[in-house]
Amino acid sequence: LLILNRPTDYFAGLREILVYPGAFAVTRTETDAAGVQHAWRRVHLGESSSRGQVVLAWDAVLAGAADAADGHNVVIHEFAHQLDQENGEANGAPPLRGAARVARWAAVMGAAYAMLHQQVAAHEPPVLDPYGAYSPAEFFAVATESFFERPQHLAAALPEAYAELSSYYRVNPLVW
Repeated sequence: LLILNRPTDYFAGLREILVYPGAFAVTRTETDAAGVQHAWRRVHLGESSSRGQVVLAWDAVLAGAADAADGHNVVIHEFAHQLDQENGEANGAPPLRGAARVARWAAVMGAAYAMLHQQVAAHEPPVLDPYGAYSPAEFFAVATESFFERPQHLAAALPEAYAELSSYYRVNPLVW
């Protein structure tokens, strides 16, 4: 779905897809400025790596497919990250052609991300899944989920962001 009208029929950097029966735990480590290493464990329903790997929890895949209009789809979310990672680490800006296009994307999506961030911080009802306020990369993935699953809502709430996603994906789900 995400590459329907793109000039390629595959995800360029994708090497493998792992599917677990359910949620899976991931341990991450980070070294702080003082050289102390910290480790933490989190449970995930999906994960995408710039090294070409997508990991999915099968029960979350089924739940996402069960309601095509709830705005939650782990497959769409993680494969949006794969597109974002085509130019390196996920940063909310997939590869775009031309300086004007990049500038427009940055302005429109940056403003929409800032609005979601403010709504979440103010405990207001957010226009998108609050997880999108975590980072620009998560905003892109969450906005992509909404674009495909709740296009009327996204177009009404964030019309410029909807237009950017429609241009990027080369589809208009409003007419489906």
